[in-house]
Amino acid sequence: MRRHPAVGPAPETVSWKALARELQDTPPVEESEYWSARCAAAAGAALAHLLAASAGTPVAVPDGLVADTFGRALDALLPSGPPPKTVALAGPVLADPDPAPDISLVPQHPQTGKAWQPFGTGMTVPLAADVWMHLAGYHERLPVPVTGGLPDGVLRDNPLPPHPRGPFRPDWRVFLHTLARLPAVRQPWLQDLRRRAGPSVCSTVLEPVLAAWAAGWIVCRPPVYQRGRRAVDHACEL
Repeated sequence: MRRHPAVGPAPETVSWKALARELQDTPPVEESEYWSARCAAAAGAALAHLLAASAGTPVAVPDGLVADTFGRALDALLPSGPPPKTVALAGPVLADPDPAPDISLVPQHPQTGKAWQPFGTGMTVPLAADVWMHLAGYHERLPVPVTGGLPDGVLRDNPLPPHPRGPFRPDWRVFLHTLARLPAVRQPWLQDLRRRAGPSVCSTVLEPVLAAWAAGWIVCRPPVYQRGRRAVDHACEL
């Protein structure tokens, strides 16, 4: 395969303002009540950057969706103790946090791959823009106040949002893959964490699967064989 120059003008880069208006956020829970694989992968990549930005010190994340996404993993990977570094969302649809956080969780442009650059001198951690939109709750903010109410005799029939079957877990394979490619991984404390993370990944992945199997939430099918090698990654269906 050979590369050939593109014919015609280069596509125009969508501005952050237009992107925030048009891009649909990705909810973390699918209609099947399982966590979105895309959200888990995006969180795993951002977790690696967040861990490197922490420099091995405790990190305090804001309550809500950010804590649900990263809190449990950071508590397991980083030591406890004051004073922790602060983390906050920053982006084109949010006001600048005051005081400025030590680490800003910012959206990553889907066209250019560049991360949003907030004001200040703190460190930034990129996150896929559609997942970031959900954490920021952008589409839940209405541009104008709602007035009035429903007509008499009319009841809301909006379906309830899907409820996940367990706590959120970032994709640990994406986490380790991303961490191994960061320049900060050469630091001794991250090298030691990578060695310790290997066995913990197995227990983190296998324990919930075994618990779900015991509860009857998953059904195992016969293993798949391909070219004489057994494929075990997809031996069970959730």
